[in-house]
Amino acid sequence: MLKGLDPLLSPDLLHTLAAMGHGDTIVVADANFPAASVAIDTVLGRELRTDADAVEALRAILSVLPLDSFVPKPVTTMQVVDDPAAVPPIVAAALPLIEAEGGSVEAVERFDFYDAARTAFAVLQTSERRLYGNFILKKGVVPPDG
Repeated sequence: MLKGLDPLLSPDLLHTLAAMGHGDTIVVADANFPAASVAIDTVLGRELRTDADAVEALRAILSVLPLDSFVPKPVTTMQVVDDPAAVPPIVAAALPLIEAEGGSVEAVERFDFYDAARTAFAVLQTSERRLYGNFILKKGVVPPDG
């Protein structure tokens, strides 16, 4: 344990977040997401896991990871199949966290989301059972002091 860090930030997750550079992405995936088969194509090459739900995981990650301010929508979610305009309850629950960090969200079609996830730096599979609890976060920069 370290002082000042969310205990959900495991050593593997902290190392992964620190190793990511500006513009790299991390997938925060629900329990139904094919994390192992998608993560094999990522930079990390394997999935990370947490017992947290997606909102808890997002809160922990966003406590240390800046969102990219150079793109209009640094967070991507998965559209609801057959209802692309719908906002799933899990996404609605996460929006205040994302917006508090200056971010906004775009939703993409399911298979486009999978394709984007395969190009990510890493995939973190959560214990989230609410449907469509999948997020791709684009890392921003930490500006110099002063």
